Amino acid sequence: MPKQRRIAPADDLFAVKKRKPAPHQFVLDAIASLAPVTRPMFGCLAVYVGNKIVLILRDKPDASADNGVWLATTEQHHESLRREFPNMRSIQVLGKKVTRWQVLPVDATDFEEAALRACDLVIARDPRIGKVPQSRRAKSKRAGDAAPKNTARKAATKGRRK
Repeated sequence: MPKQRRIAPADDLFAVKKRKPAPHQFVLDAIASLAPVTRPMFGCLAVYVGNKIVLILRDKPDASADNGVWLATTEQHHESLRREFPNMRSIQVLGKKVTRWQVLPVDATDFEEAALRACDLVIARDPRIGKVPQSRRAKSKRAGDAAPKNTARKAATKGRRK
């Protein structure tokens, strides 16, 4: 007699894996009017507004040096942002002295105040915070390059049909 297999109840088949609670939830609450999208990234939580990544929320108990709110920015904006966020620094996890990613460290005395001020800048669409991820830029560039080639091909094909 063949072995009987246990059939999982329908609830088990469609169960959704629960996500960990978002670190620094108050940040997401503060920018909720922008309908941010979050995605796990490197064990952290990346925050997107539109097509730009604006923040990363990090709270890792085993490697806490860079815990806090990471700002997506460029080196040209570090100085002006540092005037607004005196405790801001480059993240250390990448092993570089200066990185594009800047962190508002969770252990700073003004962490929550600084994080909420950063949220205000995100809401105001401050150009110093946020960048289009590399892979998205490459895709949109390729799509832009493809249009002229297709147009040229169509024009060449049209001339042959006559």
